[in-house]
Amino acid sequence: MANPVQFINQVRAEAGKISWPTRREVITTTIMVLIFASVTSLFFFLIDLAVRTGLTQGLRMISG
Repeated sequence: MANPVQFINQVRAEAGKISWPTRREVITTTIMVLIFASVTSLFFFLIDLAVRTGLTQGLRMISG
C-alpha cells in the first residue's frame, strides 16, 4: 500500500498530464453533435412515418 503523500504526488503528476480542449474545439464538437442528432432524429422520423403509412394503408386494404 502506497504512502498517502506519495499517492497525492502521483495524483498531481497524473492531473498535470490532462489536456483540456480549447474553446474552439468544444464549440466545433458541440455543433457537430447537434447536427448529427438532428439528422438522426429526422431519419427515424421519416422511417416511422413510412412504417405508419404502410401499416395504415395495409390495414385499410384488408378491412375493405
